[in-house]
Amino acid sequence: MSQRFTEEFKIQGVKQVTEHGYSVATVSERLGVTSSSLYNWIKVYGPDSEERVQSKEQTDRIKQLEKELKRVTMKRDILKEVTVFFAGESKKNTRL
Repeated sequence: MSQRFTEEFKIQGVKQVTEHGYSVATVSERLGVTSSSLYNWIKVYGPDSEERVQSKEQTDRIKQLEKELKRVTMKRDILKEVTVFFAGESKKNTRL
């Protein structure tokens, strides 16, 4: 019967190899998994994995869009204030 491991468990195992410098054999023995499983996890969750690259690209894109949203929101707020100001000026001029 094969055992299921959580994604977080796998990522922590990968970090022990990629970030902390432990050998695959040591980590796999400590975690009770096969070396081949750990190598597969490294392919999926390691620093050069496709998922990690896509995640980084998505994070960068979200930051870019948040910055753009902030800029556009500021412009909108300024335009609202200008509209209120000129609406008030217009009412003053029509009363004269």
